[in-house]
Amino acid sequence: MGAIGTVLAQPVVIQVNDEQGSAVAGALVKFSGPAGVIFDPAVGLSDSSGQFSTNVALGSVAGRYQVTARTSTKAQKSFELKIEEIALGYQEQVGFQLNNKYCSRCHDPESTPEQVSNYDNLEVKPHPFTEGDTLNKMTADDLTAIVSHGGPALNKSALMPAYGYTLSKTEIDALISYIRLISDPPYHAPEAVSTKR
Repeated sequence: MGAIGTVLAQPVVIQVNDEQGSAVAGALVKFSGPAGVIFDPAVGLSDSSGQFSTNVALGSVAGRYQVTARTSTKAQKSFELKIEEIALGYQEQVGFQLNNKYCSRCHDPESTPEQVSNYDNLEVKPHPFTEGDTLNKMTADDLTAIVSHGGPALNKSALMPAYGYTLSKTEIDALISYIRLISDPPYHAPEAVSTKR
């Protein structure tokens, strides 16, 4: 994940192994992706440990980008691996920063050296923001109500505090945009229904 038009903080590394699980040196690896995605380098050979890495610059539109790494077996059978990267627009970047400041301590079950997760200490486990099966069913108004007024606003856990006096409406919208972008499965806005008179 990274900001639109920027190089991801870490390179994408592909490991090429044979059927026995041993590293394959000298395997040709090719990267491809949608328009606007740049690979540096896009093509190369795996090293002695079977790895090939590339720096990936995401496109200029916020959203999901599927990149593909391709190689071939000794029998010349093509093999590909699809990887999804997420480009954050300005609003989603603001949401990402707000998530890191206010939300991830409880909503992210993984601890990092920079931030210890409180997830395991909570009696009622909050939904990770990537949990699209649950969060995608909630409307923007529902998510706004929970963030603004806390869990009890929608009969959810009282452990979810209210942030309505901490975050502005614009910031809450940015946080919801970020949640929508990183959800898995991806969020699809409901189609507008028109009626004729």
